[in-house]
Amino acid sequence: MLHKVQYHNNYKAVINIDSKKESILLKSILVGILAGIVTCLYRIVLTQAEEYSFQFYALLRAHMAYLPLVFAGLGLTGYFIGMLTSKYHMIGGSGIPQVRGLLLGYFKNSWLSTLIAKFLGGAISILAGLSLGREGPSIQLGACVAQGIGDKLANSRTEKKILIASGASAGLAAAFNAPLAGTMFALEEIFKYFSPVILLSTMVSAIVADFISKLIFGTETIFHFTIDSSIPLSGYWYLFLIGATLGAAGAFYNYILVYTQKLYKKAQWLTAERRPVIPFVCAGIIGLVFPMVLGGGHHIIGELQLENGILFLLIIFSVKFLFSMISFGSGAPGGIFFPLLILGSIIGAVFGNIAINYLGFDSGLFYNFVVLAMAGYFTAIVRAPITGVILLIEMTGSFHQLLSLTVVSVVAFIVADLLKSKPIYETLLENMLKEKEVVEGEHDDSKRITIEMIVHHGAPAEGRLVKELELPRNCLLIAVKRRGKELIPKGDTKIMAEDYLVFLTSIKEEANTRECLRKITSL
Repeated sequence: MLHKVQYHNNYKAVINIDSKKESILLKSILVGILAGIVTCLYRIVLTQAEEYSFQFYALLRAHMAYLPLVFAGLGLTGYFIGMLTSKYHMIGGSGIPQVRGLLLGYFKNSWLSTLIAKFLGGAISILAGLSLGREGPSIQLGACVAQGIGDKLANSRTEKKILIASGASAGLAAAFNAPLAGTMFALEEIFKYFSPVILLSTMVSAIVADFISKLIFGTETIFHFTIDSSIPLSGYWYLFLIGATLGAAGAFYNYILVYTQKLYKKAQWLTAERRPVIPFVCAGIIGLVFPMVLGGGHHIIGELQLENGILFLLIIFSVKFLFSMISFGSGAPGGIFFPLLILGSIIGAVFGNIAINYLGFDSGLFYNFVVLAMAGYFTAIVRAPITGVILLIEMTGSFHQLLSLTVVSVVAFIVADLLKSKPIYETLLENMLKEKEVVEGEHDDSKRITIEMIVHHGAPAEGRLVKELELPRNCLLIAVKRRGKELIPKGDTKIMAEDYLVFLTSIKEEANTRECLRKITSL
């Protein structure tokens, strides 16, 4: 009888989720407030940590006698981070694949311990100078806050997952002052499908978090590029060349990043605890000889000038690229978001230099190329073009080049796809699942959960009868929502595109069931 009550309650919560928008939106506001506060605190700590890092290495260059002591300290700190990531498996890397895996049912997560360990590990990594970003961790921190709220206030697992995605959206919004990009990222990368309640919840949380961020940091955009005009239509042929180059460069980035992770794991003497020692020691070396590439890359922005030669820009790119691979490949807590945008900006500076000095483009368009390459490189790597376009518009505050941003992003997307390069966060999640060390499966086969899927146009399920669907074991289709109406599925019920399907399965089988259902409901 108990199981029937639990099933009934969860079923009602899912089927009537749209009728409870007000309740979810109120909780989303709370998520936005708390996630915004935590993310802003993290942003403050990391900003200070990065400045202290530059000051420390400047001081070290003036007192070289302390080198042995400093490198010993860096090695020990790297080992501490390795121990931290080994104990708390969910904190390694950016955190975005972990949030995605959590929503899909692959992982279980102790939100408070993950939040504390991620906060501490990310701050220490940036303090040492590792080439990592704050944005991925901010997304995970926001999701952890939302999970804690969901544990207390959510009426169903579905509502809890919506709140977690809203926390992720709030984290990105507060990290970048980009509420629309935070909302779109949740839809394009975290959930990968659209529903009105998810849109409203993620947008409300993002706007609230962004408001808190602006109260603390002000209303200025992240990048202060001067962009007063747009690239003329006669020069759009050059944008196709830029987009194609960025698509190939993004595919190369993804390949090298995954290959670097494999190299770390192939070295038997490099246990999980020892891996972060390498980037920590490398940070010490780079801090002495080429400090501008330390941290997320904020100091590189000042070097993006038309006066700087192409060779100098390529040297910066090469060192930053290699250091980013070494840093992230080790599994140290930190993201790739901001470093990859910086790498994209350098590519844009090179193209801008060529366009202005050799192809006759106006010199006032230099930063246009910088921003275009950021969006294109982001799209090629993450494979989220809408997020990339919106993100760069919000980060620069310029709407002058909406069309050109779209052109470059679409071309980069197509080229990366033709090169068979998978989206980086999808690849990272797959690799995590192969290791299985972070998976803590639910072993109670008596517990049930509902799973919701939207039938895409052209999906294998479209046009088929319910009785013809090849559903996973222990999976039952319990409801079909079509144009706002609820249908009780029968064997001869025909599945149509845009149908909202609700399945019942055991929690133990959630992850595998989701994967099987995804194959029949999407392209």
